[in-house]
Amino acid sequence: MEGMTLVRDDSPSSAATGVWSLAGRSEELERIAASARGRAGPAGAVLIGPAGVGKTRVAREALRAAEQRGALVRWVAGTASARELPLGAFAATVKLTDLDPARLVPQATEALLAGAGPAGAVVVVDDAHQLDELSAVLVHQLVLRKAANVVLTLRTGETAPDAVTALWKDGHLLRLELEPLSPQETATLVETRLGGLVDDVAVRRLWSITRGNPLYLRQLVDDELASGRLRQVVGVWRWSGRFTLSPALVELVAPRIGKLPQNQRDVLDVLTFGGPLEVPLLAELTGARVMEEMEDKGLIEVCQQGRRWQVRLADPMLGEVQRMRTGALYARRLRRRIASALSARGGRRADDALRHAVLLLDSDVQPDAVLLTKAARRATELGDLALAARLARTAVYVGGGFESRLLLGTALGWTGRVAEAGSEWAALRTLAQTDVQQAQAAMARAKVLAWSGRPAEAEAELAAAAYATNDEAAALELAGVRSVLDAYLGRTVQAAETGAEVLAHPRCPSAAVPWVSWGLAMACGGLGRLDGIEKALRRIESEASGAGLHQLALVVMSSMRGLLLAGLPDQADRIARWFREQCPDSPGRRSVDIFTGFMSAESASFRGQVETAARGYRQAVAAHHGADPNGWIFTGLVGLTTALGMRGDPASARQALQAMTAEHHPTYVYLAPNVLIARAWVVAAEGEVSEAAALARKAAGVAASQGQSAVEVFALHTAVRFGDGTVADRLTRLATEVNGPRAQIAAAHAVALAADDGPGLQAVSVRLEQIGALLLAVDAAAQAAAAFFRHNRRGSAQTATARARRLAQACEGARTPALAALTAPPEITRRQREIIALAASGLSNGEIAQRLVVSIRTVENHLYRASTKLGVSNRAELAALIDEA
Repeated sequence: MEGMTLVRDDSPSSAATGVWSLAGRSEELERIAASARGRAGPAGAVLIGPAGVGKTRVAREALRAAEQRGALVRWVAGTASARELPLGAFAATVKLTDLDPARLVPQATEALLAGAGPAGAVVVVDDAHQLDELSAVLVHQLVLRKAANVVLTLRTGETAPDAVTALWKDGHLLRLELEPLSPQETATLVETRLGGLVDDVAVRRLWSITRGNPLYLRQLVDDELASGRLRQVVGVWRWSGRFTLSPALVELVAPRIGKLPQNQRDVLDVLTFGGPLEVPLLAELTGARVMEEMEDKGLIEVCQQGRRWQVRLADPMLGEVQRMRTGALYARRLRRRIASALSARGGRRADDALRHAVLLLDSDVQPDAVLLTKAARRATELGDLALAARLARTAVYVGGGFESRLLLGTALGWTGRVAEAGSEWAALRTLAQTDVQQAQAAMARAKVLAWSGRPAEAEAELAAAAYATNDEAAALELAGVRSVLDAYLGRTVQAAETGAEVLAHPRCPSAAVPWVSWGLAMACGGLGRLDGIEKALRRIESEASGAGLHQLALVVMSSMRGLLLAGLPDQADRIARWFREQCPDSPGRRSVDIFTGFMSAESASFRGQVETAARGYRQAVAAHHGADPNGWIFTGLVGLTTALGMRGDPASARQALQAMTAEHHPTYVYLAPNVLIARAWVVAAEGEVSEAAALARKAAGVAASQGQSAVEVFALHTAVRFGDGTVADRLTRLATEVNGPRAQIAAAHAVALAADDGPGLQAVSVRLEQIGALLLAVDAAAQAAAAFFRHNRRGSAQTATARARRLAQACEGARTPALAALTAPPEITRRQREIIALAASGLSNGEIAQRLVVSIRTVENHLYRASTKLGVSNRAELAALIDEA
């Protein structure tokens, strides 16, 4: 992958060429514009919201739009200093010569509106809560007389003059509450600014810190861009590292803290260094009354987490400023105080132990090894491996034993620090006193060896441990891990048999359940056995509380794969939602976010949402660029290559294919058919549809050799999409062996294609649409249209064509060979179109002949016949005519 555009690690601002646009405010702007167009309703609007929410920006945009339609525009700004003077806000806008109080307002009105034409006048008053009483009267008169369209901005929580307040209370002005940006609006705004795809994790982090405040967001993004922490990797903008507040951000936020009394600052301190906290605990530390005062001011939020009510800062920026300003000694003492209160309340949940340990770790008290080990175990379960390593390392330092070392070695290994993990594995062998501990040490090493690309060594480690142990529970857990490795190495039947045997064992230990469920779900998904997937899911769901999110995610992902192969996307999405519900909002759950991103991409790929799928896969690749301990880059590139091929983007798909080949992972043998299918989509995008069909058939043969019958169906169905009518018999047989609707529909599709059966292909398209496989349904409908045309059924061909195009609208710009052929001149045969496409790409007749394994004369004849049919005189015109579609 080195040096390729797909994986370039760009400089911090190389692609940040965009500007800050106005996002999420179209409705407000339209309502303001509507109020200016009509004379019957309110003569303007008042924009109300907290500082930084974008009131001024919306008002400026409304003023700009008014100026473009020819209106006279006036901008007035209320300030604290001008509030001391009569008509002080308007002093910079109008010059008054008559200081008679009775004449001031009429004279100011006349001066303000001088020069207004047929389009009228628009007056914007920014920070109208700062107006003096006479200025407020002037604004009131403008509105009542409908002399101008008036737009006011007011800050939430500020007291405005009565004349201003009456304007919306009496219905003279629209009251528009500007809400903070949503996460999706935040993503749109940041991507426009940066000019490219932004990682979903970065968007969530930006939103969680700024809470959708556009002013904070703009400043934070620009600061992090300048620092290099926000940078583009593999075409994806990612944000890494701990951010530092710039002086500009501090200036924006600090005044709010300066206005707080000391008791409210105490609440701010406690939530900054220990939050979120349960209501009773915070009340014990700071007092209940002050909490109520802060909630009334909108400074804190109370939210329910399960059966508990927790308090957090409503504006996380306040906490960031306070953290920066607080001295280290006070912060360490405060953490110890919070930890002591938490311990005194006797928190029994694993998360309480984790919170307690983290607080003590950064306090002036040294936590004990037992607490640290318990916390490290919980951090591992939550997928926060960096925190788990830190806690486990400290536990080892203060005297922790075998489990502390085991957790440290696991965390280091899973985060790619295999060399560091090696010393921990060596220590584990010395510390292990029982067969169970010896097996645990072997499994920890084998897992990391396998997914860091050394499967043979992993197998040897597991075999040696299994031979040496006399403990039944240890032997069952070793077998569970072995079932996963077998599934990855393409020994599908063996993995399924081992997994079923271990899971059905009456004394199957709880530690083995996540591993054996993973192995069973993965193997049965490949085999096309839904009952095995159901057993694995049912067992892991019943023991989800004892399984870590990392392990739970792997079982769910494997189950999703099987359900999608079976043609059951709704069930796949359902278990993905269930998994997301199990995930707490943890700042360090990077691996969990990657899992959920993969789940979304896989579902989108099945449904034909090629852009969504490509986005998800690209983010997964970017997240591991430079350090990929578990094969995520390879897996992501397999999906990305396929999605780009289905999108009909040959250059990007070929580039992804080259990167995928460079990142080949020796443990991921079960993906060998998918690698060939990805290659098939690349060559199909390049115009070699016959070669694509051959690669899909080859993928089916590899899947069959591994016992992955459901994958074989997938591969053969891909060949059918490329126009291969030779695989109907095999698919018909597989339909009797593989569970789920996909196999039966694929067989019907192949039979109808082989028979050139337009109605049959149309019926298949309907069935594919019903199971949510929209791009597959597009291809079947396009093939139906071609069959109808060949049988001179023009009306039916038009109906099928319309259906294909309607379905394609939901497929985000996908361009498959069948869909491309739909728009080609009907006189052109499939082979002629293939040759024309290759000629259009710049290949000579000889190169085309070599690619397609035909003679040069055959190529020349096809080009001549196509030219004659279409009435063109050269290959350039021919290519243009085909491309026009």
